[in-house]
Amino acid sequence: MSIAVSQKGDVFLLSTQSTSYAFGIDDQGLVRHLYWGQKMDCVEDFEIPVLGEVSSNDPVPEITPEEFPVYGGLRYKEHCLKVAFADGTREIVYGYEGYEVAATDTAEELVIRLKDTHYDFLMELHYKLYPAYDLMERSVVVKNHTGEPIQVEKIHSGQFHIPYEGLNFSNVHGHWGAEQQRFVQKVSYGKIVIENRRGISSHNHNPYFILDRDATETSGEVYFGALRMSGNFSGVIEQTPYGETLAQLGLNSHDFALELKPGEAFEAPSILCGYSATGFETMSHNLHRFAREHLLREGLRPVLYNSWEATEFAVSSQEQIKLARKAKELGAELFVLDDGWFGQRHGIDNGLGDWYVNESKFPHGLEELVGEVKALDMLFGLWVEPEMVNPKSQLYQDHPDWIYHFETRTSDTSRGQYVLNMAKEEVQTFVYDMLDHLLTRYDIDYIKWDANRPISQTCPQRDIWVKHIRAVYDIVTRLKQKHPHVLFEACASGGGRIDYGILGIFDDFWTSDNTDAYDRLTIQDSYSYIYPIKAMRAWVTDCPNFLSRRVIPLTFRYHSAMMGTLGIGCNILKFTSEEVELSQKMIAQYKEIRPIVQEGDFYRLDNPSANSYFLYQYLKGDQGLIFAFLPQSQMGHWGTTIRLRGLQADARYTLHTPDGDVTKSGHYLMHHGLPLRLTGDYASTILSFTKEA
Repeated sequence: MSIAVSQKGDVFLLSTQSTSYAFGIDDQGLVRHLYWGQKMDCVEDFEIPVLGEVSSNDPVPEITPEEFPVYGGLRYKEHCLKVAFADGTREIVYGYEGYEVAATDTAEELVIRLKDTHYDFLMELHYKLYPAYDLMERSVVVKNHTGEPIQVEKIHSGQFHIPYEGLNFSNVHGHWGAEQQRFVQKVSYGKIVIENRRGISSHNHNPYFILDRDATETSGEVYFGALRMSGNFSGVIEQTPYGETLAQLGLNSHDFALELKPGEAFEAPSILCGYSATGFETMSHNLHRFAREHLLREGLRPVLYNSWEATEFAVSSQEQIKLARKAKELGAELFVLDDGWFGQRHGIDNGLGDWYVNESKFPHGLEELVGEVKALDMLFGLWVEPEMVNPKSQLYQDHPDWIYHFETRTSDTSRGQYVLNMAKEEVQTFVYDMLDHLLTRYDIDYIKWDANRPISQTCPQRDIWVKHIRAVYDIVTRLKQKHPHVLFEACASGGGRIDYGILGIFDDFWTSDNTDAYDRLTIQDSYSYIYPIKAMRAWVTDCPNFLSRRVIPLTFRYHSAMMGTLGIGCNILKFTSEEVELSQKMIAQYKEIRPIVQEGDFYRLDNPSANSYFLYQYLKGDQGLIFAFLPQSQMGHWGTTIRLRGLQADARYTLHTPDGDVTKSGHYLMHHGLPLRLTGDYASTILSFTKEA
């Protein structure tokens, strides 16, 4: 068993293969954190020190490192839960009610039961262990067994305690077209807050924390947690006056209130968390493996062609057929018809909500294009934006009350559209039925689900921030149950829906609308710390790039996109014969290495050179890959040394280089390394290697 309970029943030790997490019930009935770190074997070693107040301004509830601090009493610290009872009381006083342990083939779960001392209000703290991945999942369920409604004003899913000061906090910052820019800052006194208030997108921050003690890729302590929730989240990192650092994640309390009716329960989004004593690499590998093996659908992702950049809104059946034939010639396996196929969709100001095929663009119906794509032995995909509606659409004319709005205010448009109120059952039914109709009538294999504006004027109900995204989750889950072969891509103006809440419900992330191959190296690197490569869609697009205006060689563009799940978004009808030949070669190469890229372990390699190389490694079983990029040669044209990782030291590996095969020991390749010198601007290469039998 991975869950051990002390003989007194007051200490719980939760262990995975390499880590342990401990907490206990103290003399005042508080659930107090005790330990998080390397594996400990004996639960009886743990004691719960009796705490006394430091002063009247530092009372026991304030200084106690609680697992789930609630609002009330002499607590002035960050709390995870605040409610208002029907009589106006806004304080929780809980008592410990006991615990339960359950187990499945892949996980064990501990549930701690707490109950308010006056009201029939229950809290269940859930700790689910995935021992093989050194991961734990924390969540909380609140239950109203009173006879009157309770208002939940704030709910975070858990608090974490790290017994150090001066830690490094890392996350990502950015905006549209510049998502996933990793930053690191020193934690000192005061609070670090990351959050999203937009409802459907999080280009600015991502719902996770990473705290480390000057760690590297392969050394140092790392503590991390990722919230399994899209939309409005908040996270707080605080170095306390008492020698520790705490972290919280959960639903954003901004404009939030949830009515818990009598007999109702609410489960907050869970936090997938863990500890590494050996740097960031271990953290990434554990999360990636868990996602690949427990969240993501089995099977390799197809090479995709998307028609957006070739035609934008000027869609026609014959032009799409030409693109599909050309995509097949290049080697693509999936053809995706993007925006512009439906309603009166000729620009951004009309069509959303009217999900019928535009007859002027498709005089023989969508069946003509789908039939041609299938005759080419390709999969067919379709772009939709189901949560949105244009003011000019027929849907809005028929149902103006279906959008988020206040009756006395003029509703905001952004990108010429409103947001549908997904908390309404009739809207959920409409969206589900519309997509089910499309998937039933047409032979569709892939849905690109977009969401191109944030929520505003959310209507009087303040629970829609969570109800909206859970409605999306539910609709896609039900659609996949009925149409199990269909893949769903999560897009929100680019990388606005990258999180562990949507991962697994959706199959791919659209990483960013920024497809500049050089910018994507940074975006993809930052993404890889938490999220799996298999879900990372990456495209080759035309130059000059529409955002950066940069011109980058086609080989570099392919190599950059081949680091994830490959897609092509160019106007391929304008390709020269040389570009066609190169594309065929690159796509064929990607198909050969795809199992290693999508399902192997990913390594961010060190670059010891004064030149700015980007170096990455993939390893699956006995096969591996090295991706090397040099965006710009600097003075001196220095080379670099590639020191591989994760190899078997006493095994021999053959590397296939442009100058011929080289066979070395794993020990040599990891410690001495392989010299590499690229020259010129936007130089890149992919090297493969194999472990000898």
